[in-house]
Amino acid sequence: MSHDASELARGLAREAEAVCRHYLSNGKRAGRYWLVGDVHNTPGRSLFVRLQESPKGLAGKWTDAATGEHGDLLDIIRESLGLRDFREAAEEARRFLKLPRAQQQPALKPVRSPASTGSQEAARRLFAISSPIEGTIAEACLQRRGIARIHHGGSLRFHPRCYYRPDDNLPTETWPAMIARVTDLDGRITGVHRTWLDPDGFDRVRLGKAPVDTPRRAMGDLLGNAVRFGVVDDVLAAGEGIETMLSLRCVLPSMPMAAALSANHLSAMLLASGLRRLYIARDADAAGDAVQAVLTQRAQEAGIEVIPLSPRLGDFNEDLQVFGVDVLRAALQFQLVPKDVVRFLHSSRVAAE
Repeated sequence: MSHDASELARGLAREAEAVCRHYLSNGKRAGRYWLVGDVHNTPGRSLFVRLQESPKGLAGKWTDAATGEHGDLLDIIRESLGLRDFREAAEEARRFLKLPRAQQQPALKPVRSPASTGSQEAARRLFAISSPIEGTIAEACLQRRGIARIHHGGSLRFHPRCYYRPDDNLPTETWPAMIARVTDLDGRITGVHRTWLDPDGFDRVRLGKAPVDTPRRAMGDLLGNAVRFGVVDDVLAAGEGIETMLSLRCVLPSMPMAAALSANHLSAMLLASGLRRLYIARDADAAGDAVQAVLTQRAQEAGIEVIPLSPRLGDFNEDLQVFGVDVLRAALQFQLVPKDVVRFLHSSRVAAE
């Protein structure tokens, strides 16, 4: 039986860690990721392979933070072994998965996928037809997560009936969704991030997200780009999650911030030429450690000062929910550069009062 590229990729993804241990043996596991230098199995920490499917993405997907390259495990097999083409990579993948060898078949003409399935244009269209989040369940869900003042600068919108397709074999559903615009350094929309919401209420398990398998999905061109809050001048705070950065904006509403949407994308985020100081709002896990190391190296090579911001719990939204805004403000006072305490922290408190 013949298995096409998508079937092989799914089979490899189910065995992601075994694939990495075999073809990227010079790397090591760090939390939910496999870290190695590059697709050629060079020792290092620049390339991240996701080992388990999560709301942040599919298992087997990888990004090289040093080059911006990305792909799946079929690409890893081809590049690590120096194979010539897809056919050889597919045969090696079948050997690894112990699948039958493919029967010779005539070459088929490539079929173009419709641009509307996940293009930048589709992302721009979805954001354009969405509405302000004020007064919607999107605003209510953020407020229930402790984000009382949502300083999003127009980057968030709401769609009451956003399409959600569980998989190729199930019908499309509609759920209300928070829509976040992803932009490049020039402010052009390159994608959107959708968080589908439960219209029937908020609970502490799903935190307001819809009862679907993957309530968070992105579309468009994400690599190097981010959901941005405020316009970058010389200082920027960057982290993974939207709620993480909005939590910091509760305390530092005038500091420009960016949510890269995943650990891989944070490590590969493009940095503005005028940036002089970068705060990395890291998550407290192994992936956060790895991202901090990679992004710090990239920023320092560009002459940018790097300062980590560390939460007491898993991330800054957890800190905000558990300890409250005053404790979060006090903790940040000891992590910011003194001039930024005056510039962003004290000034925002005076304005709030």
